[in-house]
Amino acid sequence: MKPEIHPTYHVTTVTCACGNSFETGSVKQALKVDVCSACHPHFTGVQKFVDAGGRVDRFKKKYGL
Repeated sequence: MKPEIHPTYHVTTVTCACGNSFETGSVKQALKVDVCSACHPHFTGVQKFVDAGGRVDRFKKKYGL
């Protein structure tokens, strides 16, 4: 491999929106993610429902259904 063309590899701290953090290797110093294995529904078995702002209600109101 050619010298001085590869990025430096760091021990990186990954921080999730849920507050969980762990260390891994990356070319970036720090990473922020939205979902990790501690809060993802596939791994936890708990489904979190997010209200979409009443889209169905607005549709029914708009078209008088």
